[in-house]
Amino acid sequence: MWLCGLALLLGLSVEWGVEASWGKRSGTYWLDDAAGPTREFDGVGAVSGGGATSRLLVNYPEPYRSQILDYLFKPNFGAALQILKVEIGGDAQSTDGTEPSHMHYENDENYFRGYEWWLMKEAKKRNPDIKLIGLPWAFPGWIGKGENWPYKYPDVTAYYIVSWIAGAKKFHSLDIDYVGIWNERSFDSKYIKVLRDTMDRMGIKNVGIIAADGEWEIANAMLVNPYLNDAVEIVGAHYPGTTTVLTALQTHKKLWSSEDYSTFNNELGAGCWARILNQNFVNGNMTATIAWNLVASYYEELPFGRSGLMTAQEPWSGHYTVSPPIWITAHTTQFTLPGWQYLQVDGHLEGGGSFVALTDGQGNLTIIIETLTHGHSKCIRPPLFPFIVTPQKATFHLKGSFSKLQALQMWYSKMEFSSSNSTLFQSLGPIKVCEGVLTLSLGLDEIYTLTTLTTGHKGSFEDPPPSQPFPSKYQDDFNIRNPPFSEAPNFADQTGVFEYFVNTSDPGEHTYTLRQVVTQRPVTWVADAENTISVLGNYKWVNLTITSDIYIESEKGGAFIAGRVDKAGIYIGGAKGVFFWVLPDGTYRVTDDLNGNNILMKGLSGVRAKAWHTLTLILTGSNASGMLNGYPLWENVTVNSPENGWAAIGTRSFEFTQFDNFQVKAS
Repeated sequence: MWLCGLALLLGLSVEWGVEASWGKRSGTYWLDDAAGPTREFDGVGAVSGGGATSRLLVNYPEPYRSQILDYLFKPNFGAALQILKVEIGGDAQSTDGTEPSHMHYENDENYFRGYEWWLMKEAKKRNPDIKLIGLPWAFPGWIGKGENWPYKYPDVTAYYIVSWIAGAKKFHSLDIDYVGIWNERSFDSKYIKVLRDTMDRMGIKNVGIIAADGEWEIANAMLVNPYLNDAVEIVGAHYPGTTTVLTALQTHKKLWSSEDYSTFNNELGAGCWARILNQNFVNGNMTATIAWNLVASYYEELPFGRSGLMTAQEPWSGHYTVSPPIWITAHTTQFTLPGWQYLQVDGHLEGGGSFVALTDGQGNLTIIIETLTHGHSKCIRPPLFPFIVTPQKATFHLKGSFSKLQALQMWYSKMEFSSSNSTLFQSLGPIKVCEGVLTLSLGLDEIYTLTTLTTGHKGSFEDPPPSQPFPSKYQDDFNIRNPPFSEAPNFADQTGVFEYFVNTSDPGEHTYTLRQVVTQRPVTWVADAENTISVLGNYKWVNLTITSDIYIESEKGGAFIAGRVDKAGIYIGGAKGVFFWVLPDGTYRVTDDLNGNNILMKGLSGVRAKAWHTLTLILTGSNASGMLNGYPLWENVTVNSPENGWAAIGTRSFEFTQFDNFQVKAS
């Protein structure tokens, strides 16, 4: 301690930092636990769903899939997430695809559909203390009984949600901690109270309700409705811009940013994430922040491509990218735990930027500092008002139980925007604290963690395989007796749900098929297409041949295969491409739109329901042709746009339809 003593004797401060601070602005900040804590820290998390954002993750080969999961959930390794929020699948489009419901129909229950069950279990394997949240974006059609509204029959909707919670426990030994109402849509006070009463009546009293996963306006209703106020445990808002409203504070409930971020995961996205992780509390008293989305495991050309904390969108190659937001997350999650307390500090740095300080109440202290500049920390939403950050000197005075600390571990990140040389989550070792005083020289676009904890670790594996495009030759006969997941690899459902199916009525070639199973238009979150569709492949495909066997089960049905499909996700209703349709009345048509309105050619095919047929679509330059059962049916149709896009299969309406022996060859 001779250096500290000498500095104090001379009236100087011992200064730590990456850059010298002569002439910089300076500020002094006091950290004292004697005054008592403020709010309890609830954690940092991410969303899988809203929708189908983890779709490709499940198809990764080992060891790469486990490595990705370790970077996301393993404590003291990567992001070390403390909260996982998943979509309660509703059979409808919810941003980048559809996720299957556990109850397609009123008399149907299946708690093994989709991949969210699996993901929650994998998260729990790595961190048994991780908090689990379920939230619906959409609902199967029977919930609305013909109306696009889930609240008309609140008992029915509550039963549906409680069944999901109970199924998680019964079939997967998963304890759900919180459940939401309806993502970014209207809330209904009566339904919230019915849901709370239903959970209590069924012995699920430990599951809290988060509401309303949109704006803050539910707080107004809670202040005048004591029954609603009692039912809601956490007031959650989406993309709050780091601020809250007075009425939310007046509820005296915990406030969360229950969805945030959704920004491209480069350095700019990391800057956005670093800023809001601190400032959601500093400006808005929000004690948890949840990123949309967990991992970008969906085709990049879908809406909000690469807006996950990391990227894993190539199961066919095994390639993935540990993106900068992973390490920004680690600055908080590796040095705090839910249940720690925020100290009473203003949190604004004199030269711009922010800091938070947290303690476990047992002598441990963690300080997280960010100096992200305006242009390097913009999130995709909401708009960011101008502010200025300058290089500065920050002096922290540690008081109370922290006054005797002699050193803190320092972890450092520096975002670089003119090169690819960012420093991410680097350990700078212990730094001395001189008689309770610590001074830092802070530059621009930096993140520091100062902590008493010595368990921080920047985990790593050998580099994954190099990136590769989707295979130009791909086939799937769906012949799998006990599939690990309900959906076939690499198909990304965009309207409807396509599941593995055992066709007991056909003991021959088509025993195992892929079946579209949604038979009623769901209670939608966005404007789903009128036709069901699942896309696959390389968006850059131009010349390709697509073949699939199809089996139309209903006289009201119809099936198609398609190429060069140019839109999906929330824009699926406007998708263009080349669509080859066959209908059970014995006709065919070729259209350049999913809606089937712009007919390029039509005629007789002889196709009937309840019989297998083979469709082939051939696209070469501006020429399209089609075959039925191996024989030419139509040819020389001119198609000039779109110039490229995915392959797809689908149906004319919400009817059972089967597909088998799918093949695509692209050049």
